[in-house]
Amino acid sequence: MLILKKKVERDHITMKNLFNLFLIMLLVSMPILSLAANFSETCEDGSGEPGSGFGIGFGIVLEFGLYRNSCPEAESIVYSWVETAVLQDPRMAASLLRLHFHDCFVNASPLILYFGCDASVLLDDTEGLVGEKTAPPNLNSLRGFEVIDSIKANLESVCPETVSCADILAMAARDSVVVSGGPSWDVEVGRIDGRTASKQAATTSLPSPNSTVPTLISIFQKLGLSQTDMVALSGGHTLGKAKCTSFTARLQPLQTGQPANHGDNLEFLESLQQLCSTVDTSVAITQLDLVTPSTFDNQYYVNLLSGEGLLPSDQALAVQNPGTREIVETYAADQSVFFEDFKNAMVKMGGLTGGSEGEVRKNCRAIN
Repeated sequence: MLILKKKVERDHITMKNLFNLFLIMLLVSMPILSLAANFSETCEDGSGEPGSGFGIGFGIVLEFGLYRNSCPEAESIVYSWVETAVLQDPRMAASLLRLHFHDCFVNASPLILYFGCDASVLLDDTEGLVGEKTAPPNLNSLRGFEVIDSIKANLESVCPETVSCADILAMAARDSVVVSGGPSWDVEVGRIDGRTASKQAATTSLPSPNSTVPTLISIFQKLGLSQTDMVALSGGHTLGKAKCTSFTARLQPLQTGQPANHGDNLEFLESLQQLCSTVDTSVAITQLDLVTPSTFDNQYYVNLLSGEGLLPSDQALAVQNPGTREIVETYAADQSVFFEDFKNAMVKMGGLTGGSEGEVRKNCRAIN
């Protein structure tokens, strides 16, 4: 009887452990299933076009036309300010596009209750918060904060506490592409603004100008973004400028006497070396795309194929991986394919949203 009793107890413990394991697996799988459902909803017709309600995070459901009744002038106000800013300073288009990218990639994960596109990049440092603006990838690099401030002030005067700063960033990024000659797309809105920011997260989450292709693929895949998304989003470098300090690795063959890397254009590298040797490399800047610097087009990919990618991480797309090389060749040959993939990738990246803990800031630089 004693042996039987112990056997029953052991069986009971085993069943209890199995039940607990089942509960744990269920809890872990629910976010993954939710993520998969969100992805499948965007591709039901096989087109890859996003549908209403897309969002990689949890707790927030993005929608088209959310402000149609609550703030019908929202999109036109954002576009007007962006158009004016880019006309005054063509480089501002790249700056606003980059703000959105640097916002979404920090603190973002499709498998945890965390924010991505939450306007945390806009928060100023305070005594109790060291934010993302002073992180190495952003310090003395990010621009366009004053444009966002102006847009927010205008929107607050028309429809107070309605349009989030995170949504402003998403719309401004789209409009920057449009006014530079690129494609337009519908922006899903409904993001909320985070109440915190992390310098450390910004330091570790954002790709480096010297990132290798495997590193880039890994960073993007962790956020649910594909290799195609990565190459398409890199096409944002058809606009903007970079400091000499961000591409010194491209000049190493010339500086050390080593053989040129595969795919290098020595004449191009010599011109860069001349630029960077005549002025302070910490302030010297040059166009990412020297051919059509202020136009959003596929020239960036044409440049990569001729060895004229400015950043090491850009040129790597054409030489380090056959898969990314094939995508680069496709985009260089057909701008319409690039535009379509870029639009889809921007919507996916813009869907990196988190839990429901947040607010609509009155001032994008500070929590309410």
